[in-house]
Amino acid sequence: MSADTNLMPIPGNVDPVPVDRKKADGKPNLVGLTKDELRETLIAGGMAEKQAKLRSKQIWHWIYNRGATSFEEMTDIAKAQRPWLEENFTIERPEIVEAQVSNDGTRKWLLRTHDGHDFEMVFIPDADRGTLCVSSQVGCTLNCRFCHTGTMRLVRNLEPDEIVGQVMLARDALGEWPSRPEGRMLTNIVMMGMGEPLYNFDNVGAALKIVMDGDGLGLSKRRITLSTSGVVPMMEKCGDEIGVNLAVSLHAVTKEVRDEIVPLNKKYGIEELLQACADYPGANNARRITFEYVMLKDKNDSDEDARELVRLLKQYKLPAKVNLIPFNPWDGAPYECSTPERIKSFSNIVFEGGISAPVRTPRGRDIDAACGQLKTAAEKKSRAQRDREAAGEG
Repeated sequence: MSADTNLMPIPGNVDPVPVDRKKADGKPNLVGLTKDELRETLIAGGMAEKQAKLRSKQIWHWIYNRGATSFEEMTDIAKAQRPWLEENFTIERPEIVEAQVSNDGTRKWLLRTHDGHDFEMVFIPDADRGTLCVSSQVGCTLNCRFCHTGTMRLVRNLEPDEIVGQVMLARDALGEWPSRPEGRMLTNIVMMGMGEPLYNFDNVGAALKIVMDGDGLGLSKRRITLSTSGVVPMMEKCGDEIGVNLAVSLHAVTKEVRDEIVPLNKKYGIEELLQACADYPGANNARRITFEYVMLKDKNDSDEDARELVRLLKQYKLPAKVNLIPFNPWDGAPYECSTPERIKSFSNIVFEGGISAPVRTPRGRDIDAACGQLKTAAEKKSRAQRDREAAGEG
């Protein structure tokens, strides 16, 4: 029997449910298209080519700079043409099913796709920044044992409109239209919500290019971080083609422990992963790679683990920062959080090794919005129960 026989199958860049970009009413959604695709979609809908060139620029500006949710708002488009646009196209964001606000100001939204699948996004306000945690898939395929999201099955990849739509919904909620570069609450984006972004590379890349476009949502690539559990073959491509900051869910320093808690390690081991980090385009001391490390009691939190972490990062000469994440418990979780004293000792050892290792303050725990807790309420409550609650009955 070969050594690979027992490896957990990793589906990779697979979309189990193909999605038609046309919604239930048959109209193409113009959100999430490139500028060229937007123009071509207007032409395919019957607009003259010369006119489509101008109209596509106007519509793009209204969608991403003004936050328009209907064609009627687009006042520089001829009044007679707006009903035709309304009849043939849509500019939809995902549907908001539920919005919650934590005691610490963290906001979580339960969203629904046009074909009825639920996913979540989270906004975390801080004194000097506001970070939106964006999902890339409905569910997840990686089965990381400490992660609540990992207990969901993978339903499908999110489309570009459903990814960029999360940023637009956050801007709606924060009152941040028209789009402006200064003085806004939403300053940073992390692709750390539900799913593995590098298993949905094309759609994530297309959405982030709109987010980073100076004529689009206008957020600098330096303010966007993509988190991966270590899909090694896609990491260099991510640096070359998207160019955002990289975060890696490391969580362990030995093969035995990482195989257990991040099963992807059986396919792409720690050494292979760290070499891919060392080769990541654009990584330097000004743009360090963030290593996420969830603190699990008696599993990965010893002083020996901390020293081995320092040794590994130095061996690969990595421009690194380590985010120590206190484990956020959920019902049925197989682990406990390390004690504050243990976390402090671990952090001190990494700091003494010359590597920044701040302890992340858990946010949004009371609404299950903290790191590793995202799992759609659809899996926790029946639809009937939610409907009763919305009607104030239960």
